[in-house]
Amino acid sequence: QVQLAESGGGSVQAGESLRLSCAASGNTKGRYSMAWFRRSPGKEREGVAGIDSGGFASYADSVKGRFIISRDNAKNTLYLQMNNLKPDDTAMYYCAASRYGVNWYEQKYSSWGQGTQVTVSA
Repeated sequence: QVQLAESGGGSVQAGESLRLSCAASGNTKGRYSMAWFRRSPGKEREGVAGIDSGGFASYADSVKGRFIISRDNAKNTLYLQMNNLKPDDTAMYYCAASRYGVNWYEQKYSSWGQGTQVTVSA
């Protein structure tokens, strides 16, 4: 089992940037796809960005061109660079690990972090 811990959230103004990190520990051997999900108040959790073990990335339409997902396998760390943040990006952000390829199905992710809050004010 992989343990995940997010960090880097905070409160910013619209147009500013944040970088989230997700440190993985435990049984990190093997190929994992990693992803960032988020849950806004009153909404279901949604996939934001994902990256497979080879570095191929996928993004939700709402963040394309603004967010960049990356991973440092040597450090067992996943990142999410969030630029030009908007109030609609306000949410709890979670990282997750899957033995499958990048997908947006929560059931296929076996490990989840506790989340880090991002708040964007207008």
